[in-house]
Amino acid sequence: MDEAEIQRKRRDNEEEATRRRAGILGLPYLDTRTFEETVPLVPDVLSIEDMRKDYIVPLQVNPDEASYRFMVTSQTPNSLIPKMRQEYTDRGAHIAFFLISKAAYQVFMLRYDPPKETVYDDIKIATEGDSETIAEVSRTLNTVSTEKVFNFLIDQADRLNASDIHIENLRNDIRIRMRVDGILHPVANIDKDRYRIFMGELSARANISTASTKPQSGHMQQEIHRNGASHLLNIRVEMVPTMYGQDAVLRLFNFDESLLNLDLLGLSDDEMSTMRDIISHPRGLVLMVGPTGSGKSTTLYSILNALNTTERKIITLEDPIEYGLTGISQIPIQTNDGGSFAEGLRSVLRLDPDVVMVGEIRDADTARTAIQASITGHLVLSSFHANSAAAAFSRMIDLIGVNPIFASSIRMLIAQRLVRKLADEKEPYKPDEATVAYIREKMANVPGVGLSDITLYHPKPTEETPFGYKGRTVLMEQLVVSEDIQGFLRGDLKDISAEAIEQSAQMQGMLTLEQRGILAALRGETTLEEVSRVI
Repeated sequence: MDEAEIQRKRRDNEEEATRRRAGILGLPYLDTRTFEETVPLVPDVLSIEDMRKDYIVPLQVNPDEASYRFMVTSQTPNSLIPKMRQEYTDRGAHIAFFLISKAAYQVFMLRYDPPKETVYDDIKIATEGDSETIAEVSRTLNTVSTEKVFNFLIDQADRLNASDIHIENLRNDIRIRMRVDGILHPVANIDKDRYRIFMGELSARANISTASTKPQSGHMQQEIHRNGASHLLNIRVEMVPTMYGQDAVLRLFNFDESLLNLDLLGLSDDEMSTMRDIISHPRGLVLMVGPTGSGKSTTLYSILNALNTTERKIITLEDPIEYGLTGISQIPIQTNDGGSFAEGLRSVLRLDPDVVMVGEIRDADTARTAIQASITGHLVLSSFHANSAAAAFSRMIDLIGVNPIFASSIRMLIAQRLVRKLADEKEPYKPDEATVAYIREKMANVPGVGLSDITLYHPKPTEETPFGYKGRTVLMEQLVVSEDIQGFLRGDLKDISAEAIEQSAQMQGMLTLEQRGILAALRGETTLEEVSRVI
């Protein structure tokens, strides 16, 4: 799927979500895509400040007939519409409101208030030993105006699709690195004065102190405008004092609901079919496992979005909340202040939910409460720390013991990794005999895989893709709980090791993460080296 098609799907998803929201709010829905770039503007009705503050845009005004039409979003204050209705009615005017998507609102605002900012050179990430690029970016960061340096760095990180910004104190200067496609790259070295400006802005917006001698956590948001559209970044800030000063890591979450869609995860047809079949059941437990940065949260939120209809009540318990989802009740659990997922879960079950997402199962109490909820008419989604789906079963048994109730509640375990995708320009090659033997051994029992003439690919660096990779794709291991797997969980079988569970699942058709990775390499989507790096 090319970028244009992805953007079209995102917009389609957002418009559909807005249409559903309009029904809830009792407002007519308006799809503006056919005219948002061409309809005449009416700039003298509302100030730019009011449009931005209240998320409202004038659509049509006819003073002769005292007729006014406005477009609002789901972020428009609830009190504004009745207030304006009354004001305009008192003036003898007719007023109408239409609900539009946030994407549509941003298109109109870029027409009403075009950006008037100085354009600085884009940040580039450096390859190994590329001191020239680092020096160039450093000069740019040290010359960006004081009031814009923070926003510029965040904007550039988003442009590069970076997941994290690392700000690190060295002896003589400050190093900035960005994690792009899972790999940490050096970006720039800035002077101490620029660092203090940046950290001052960061502390004010994330509500943390630069003078503290203890680790701190904070949160902020920033709206990004680019190419006629915009999206909101959720930014989680972690700050720790070091020998030379306060180090900070900013984790960026793209606050764009249209991205949280199962169709955009890159799953195969069989994986998608299995996923939709499992989550269509009204009860049961689905667990996601994988290390930090493996895309667990994105997959869980995408599942929630797929389930998010007016007929279902969905509640999440999170520490912290990474994405805000329209139509879903999201509850923060402050585990650092004594809160617990188990206590929160017992509370929300009194609210009659259909679907509950628990951010993470960390202890036996939470595990037992989640299991109990899943057998009493709730679909429960959660994450768990383990290297593979089979290992998660073994760890869960260690946590709660052999449990027949667990056997009847768990429906599927998903293990996931993210691997970098090869760019369109790549170099095919014939692997050596040892690699061929390895592939044939691992894929011997996988049907439909041609292993007679194996071709693999190397990354080919270009100016646009200096590392030969562009973006990431999901490797997913789906272990569907069958009667045989339940036997392990009930204690019917003595050997309940991860290896025995995995072997049984493979006999029933499960493909492991390693096998999914090899298939991706054979298709030319990634490399075997990349698969080995993440598994």
